[in-house]
Amino acid sequence: MRQRAEVWLHELNLELPDGLTVLLGPATAGKTSVMRVVAGLLAPTAGRVVVDGVDVTAIPVRKRSVAFVYQQFINYPSLTVYENIASPLRLARDVPPADIDRRVRDIAALMGIGALLDRRPAELSGGQQQRTAIARALARPADVLLLDEPLANLDYKLREQLRADLKDMFRDAPAVVLYATADPAEALSFAAPTVVLGEGRVQHVGDVADLYEQPPTLSVAATLSDPPLNRLPGVVRDGRIACPGASFAPPGALGAGAAVTLGVRPHHVTVERTGPDDLAFPAEIRLAEMTGSDTFLHLVLSDRRHLVAQLPGTHRFTPGERAVAYVDPARVLVFDDTGARLPAPRVEAEPHG
Repeated sequence: MRQRAEVWLHELNLELPDGLTVLLGPATAGKTSVMRVVAGLLAPTAGRVVVDGVDVTAIPVRKRSVAFVYQQFINYPSLTVYENIASPLRLARDVPPADIDRRVRDIAALMGIGALLDRRPAELSGGQQQRTAIARALARPADVLLLDEPLANLDYKLREQLRADLKDMFRDAPAVVLYATADPAEALSFAAPTVVLGEGRVQHVGDVADLYEQPPTLSVAATLSDPPLNRLPGVVRDGRIACPGASFAPPGALGAGAAVTLGVRPHHVTVERTGPDDLAFPAEIRLAEMTGSDTFLHLVLSDRRHLVAQLPGTHRFTPGERAVAYVDPARVLVFDDTGARLPAPRVEAEPHG
């Protein structure tokens, strides 16, 4: 019985410059598959991989100038941290011992593992093992460096520190550096050209700040939103877009009955009016989650839709309590029924109570 073919990646055409490019997408978006094709670990059924004008599609991975860092750390268990980092340099056979020693110690210092060079992987924490794996990949220069969510298993403080270090290191790197992440905050912090990937398709390529501020589609807006984007339905009635608690002047030609989706990021939702034109959404409080720095307020609107507000600081609310959620109309993203973003309309809030 023949197995049914599965499509992991749809047709895509990416031209990656030297320096850092971020590959952003949720789990199952296809990020690892893209990297495995680039590395030569996965053969494409069609198309080519070209590096510096040379078609390397048929060249085995061991003969390519490529380094790969996985989310799950991979180290040689019988070697010390020093020897793990030095191993790709020793394989090159043309690097003097003094240069190997200097490179290993410099990279180890950058990764914060300079004091661990005599230990073996089994004697390290998970974060230390991942830093060793990153250091080994960075030790020998390569034409292509692939990093597949390499900081995901590290603690918050170390992740922030290494993110800044890697950003500086890759800014003018004489190699293609492709960094995959599912974290939109991480993508924004790198401030690098970004490829947004979803369901095996390239959704958009561009400056990450522009993609955040002016997402071309609902999918891009959702990918770049953490916490998840609030989505509210709207429909054109009597020449306006109506939704619970507010109405919009239609942007462009939208016929009666046309459906739209309103996208609202949680940190743009407040429980206090900030301007005379704020949209007002009467709601019931279902849950308040306090993290210390923020309070996530889960609200149920009059049509039973859910809305999440991210409020700075610590706030106490009682489940079942009534509240009104407010949104600055300038912060609302409007998408048509195809998912394409519409020009921001002039918004007028309906009088409330």
